[in-house]
Amino acid sequence: MTLPRIQVVALDLDGTLLDTLTDLAGAANAMRQQLGLPPLPLERVKTYVGDGMASLVKRTLTDQRDGEPTPGLFEQGLEGFKRCYDQLLHDATRAYPDVEAGLQQMQAAGLRLACITNKPKRFTEPLLASTGLAPFFELILSGDSLAEKKPHPMPLLHACEFFKVQPAHMAMIGDSINDILAAKQAGCLSIAVPYGYRHAGPVEALGADHVVAGLVEAADLLLNMGSH
Repeated sequence: MTLPRIQVVALDLDGTLLDTLTDLAGAANAMRQQLGLPPLPLERVKTYVGDGMASLVKRTLTDQRDGEPTPGLFEQGLEGFKRCYDQLLHDATRAYPDVEAGLQQMQAAGLRLACITNKPKRFTEPLLASTGLAPFFELILSGDSLAEKKPHPMPLLHACEFFKVQPAHMAMIGDSINDILAAKQAGCLSIAVPYGYRHAGPVEALGADHVVAGLVEAADLLLNMGSH
């Protein structure tokens, strides 16, 4: 089988490009404190990340993955979380090792880059700017940029239209099942990284086409496929 020449690479944000967990957990616990609730352990919050801000707020309010707070409590929690996260956004968040080097390698080889995240635009763009990663991306799609977010294929298909490529010529790199499902449903190559905020189980269980240690290895993989 001849692999298609990959021309575009889409990358997830939280847990793939940036380690945002400490600041997310800090905002969630500050929100809980405002509501008279005790703090949650960092590792617990880690299992609640990845499906967008609304899900994170619901889960950290109820301390359950499928928790549903009352509408009033949810609205209060959501506004509280936004305010707290605005304050903490850049405190501990850093790019993972290899991220900048991997992006530079991809860009130097002529690959075009997009960031596709479920995080709201209000937080996505300042984070990419403050960590110095924004200039790498021609397209940034946040969780509220379109009518649907990952695992729906819409953001990836939108990116394909933007770059004027067929889905088979785009790869999606991420750390969670949402990234892999979105890629598969869109018809894109799926690549998983083993770090980040996967809910449970080994990274191989995500069913990605490839698993790489980090973005430098991802760049090597894509370039060896004949994408240069």
